[in-house]
Amino acid sequence: MIGRLRGTLVRKEPPALLVEVGGVGYEIEAPMTAFYELPAVGETVTLHTHLVVREDAHLLYGFVRESQRRLFRGLLKVNGVGPRMALAVLSGLSDEEFVRCVAQEDIARLTKVPGVGRKTAERLIVEMRDKLPVNPGAPATAASAAAGDVAADPVSEAVSALIALGYKPQEASHMVRGVPGKDLSAEEIIRQALKGMAG
Repeated sequence: MIGRLRGTLVRKEPPALLVEVGGVGYEIEAPMTAFYELPAVGETVTLHTHLVVREDAHLLYGFVRESQRRLFRGLLKVNGVGPRMALAVLSGLSDEEFVRCVAQEDIARLTKVPGVGRKTAERLIVEMRDKLPVNPGAPATAASAAAGDVAADPVSEAVSALIALGYKPQEASHMVRGVPGKDLSAEEIIRQALKGMAG
């Protein structure tokens, strides 16, 4: 398994990259979100990689951050999602956006990704929500491994924390939407949401 490459970026033509390592050129496919963070051609680049072995080809996928690769691997475990669709999802959404979509069950946003229909979006939410962070700030666990060090906004953090407390994702999202005010911290949103339920 090729897990990481460090070499000279020879060519970048989305979605393909060519990285030369020790005189060998590796052809790699990467999501569009990774291209935004790549250095200029001719400079040194480090990529976290995932190798897919098929009967007719060995395909190498590359990611700027470990969190991107973890999300990619998590997506591959979803029924009906292959490397192409996983790459499309990570091209259409940043790490943070995807985590937020799953936490808030934002089917409408997911279906804006080319190739993702409503049924696939629903399956992504159902099968990925247990693999994403459920307790922001806590040490990484098996449940959070898929997203690594992805940062979430206060609303997403509050939803995830409520899910960790035992509320269903849809119920947690509804509770958070009912909290008045803007620019609140995750802790304040949680406090107000729980107060609203008690009231």
